[in-house]
This record gives sequence, structure tokens and C-alpha cells, in this order.
Amino acid sequence: MYSYDYTPVRVCPRNIPRNIHVDLSDDGNTIEGVRFDGGCNGNTKAVAILVKDKPVDEIISLLKGNQCGTRGTSCADQLTIALAEARTAAQASK
Repeated sequence: MYSYDYTPVRVCPRNIPRNIHVDLSDDGNTIEGVRFDGGCNGNTKAVAILVKDKPVDEIISLLKGNQCGTRGTSCADQLTIALAEARTAAQASK
């Protein structure tokens, strides 16, 4: 398993997710778990459940560009950045 922490940007100013923790398979292609520290509690818990055991590429294609209000991003969109960075780091660590 490969673990990665990402600090999201441009999300809810009052309830900023301070961290997105991602666990990927050793090859970096499958999501083993996600945890949001902060954000909309119910939504981020639901996203974490829905993406577990899914391919990174599938989740990136589904959630990339998802916007919350006028911020130009969202917790789900920030997750796609975290996943892409985590996969790159996991594959580089081999």
C-alpha cells in the first residue's frame, strides 16, 4: 500500500479540508482508502466510501472538474488532484 497526503486549495473558506489522505495499491492504480480531514462531513464520508476499491483513472474521470459554488473546484475535484499526484508518487517509488 502507498499512502499520500494532499492539502487542497480553493475550497470552503470556513470549513477547509486541511488534508486529504489517500491510500493506493502498491502499483498506484487502485484506491484502497480515502480520508478527508475537514470539508462537508457527510459528503466527504460518502465520497470516501464510494471511491474505495475503484481504479484511480475511473474516479479521476468521474470527479475531475466538479465545482462547488463559484470556487472553480470542490473537495471531489481536489481529490482527483490528490489521486493523480499519489499515483505518480507511488509509481516513482518503485
